[in-house]
Amino acid sequence: MVSFLRKASFLMKIHCCEREFFATSSSLASVQLPSPRETHLWYILPDEVKSASLLNQYLELLSSCEKENVLRMQGDQLKKRALLARALVRTTIARYQINSQFSPRTLKFRKNIHGKPEVDWQQNNDFTPPVLHFNISHTSSLIACGVTLDSPIGIDVEEKHRRTKSNMISFARRYFSPQEVDLLASISDPEIQRCEFLKLWTLKESYVKALGRGFSAAPFKSFTIRYRAATEGGLHLSGNCSSEASEIIVESFDETKNLTSNWHFSLLELAHTHYAAVCVEKDNNIGAIVGEGGPRMKLTAWKTIPFVEDECVTGTDAIATLSCLS
Repeated sequence: MVSFLRKASFLMKIHCCEREFFATSSSLASVQLPSPRETHLWYILPDEVKSASLLNQYLELLSSCEKENVLRMQGDQLKKRALLARALVRTTIARYQINSQFSPRTLKFRKNIHGKPEVDWQQNNDFTPPVLHFNISHTSSLIACGVTLDSPIGIDVEEKHRRTKSNMISFARRYFSPQEVDLLASISDPEIQRCEFLKLWTLKESYVKALGRGFSAAPFKSFTIRYRAATEGGLHLSGNCSSEASEIIVESFDETKNLTSNWHFSLLELAHTHYAAVCVEKDNNIGAIVGEGGPRMKLTAWKTIPFVEDECVTGTDAIATLSCLS
């Protein structure tokens, strides 16, 4: 039967000298559920997926609605990225299921009242599903999916070389708080200023996505991202700081309590090409047991081509923690 990809003329051009990936099994390497305060981050590089056979296999994992959305995209590259994003979510969530009735293809999803996707578990008397939270972000060259247990999560990835068409400070004034604009304006080097803008944007977007209420409920201007020195309790936006001596926090100007400060942040450099931010809700019960502030968030990361290969990149140069905004 002619596949959906062939119907859409969406077969990747593969040179005979290139390595082809053929998935001989639909099995995925299983992974233990994240521990409390742990985040799992899975990412895929679209340019490394060159097999039309593998793309067709990914397409068969999708629901009919997801397939229609993929094929509605204009251009082969947009179709490919949309397909990989949905396949990454499905294969990632399926890795954690102990009960064999769940597979990437049988997973169902829903959206909350604000549009944030969630797993729609089909419960029965024999199985109580884990409270998994996930969030996805992508650029043209990287797609990432974050997973936590019992804690809402938001992630964002941005290409390090991304540039704005308008003046950086003028653009920042439209979206950032006055304190954040002052930080950027104080940076004289245009390249450093651009990088700090991207880091702030990535952190702010991860926070809004973790809240799960939509951007209209949490405008970027309604809160400030800061660093707090752990030893002194002071607040600063820039300066010499380390991940051991400071933490990223959010200060809200919202009096309606739509925004909260009960969140852990991680700011990362991913695959040498992207900034990535992870925002996870704190577990105050754990913090109260361990001590003031609780333990820092643990992050485990994998680079993957589902059904083909998984590489744990934690502790390698493929992922690095960025300790400060400047």
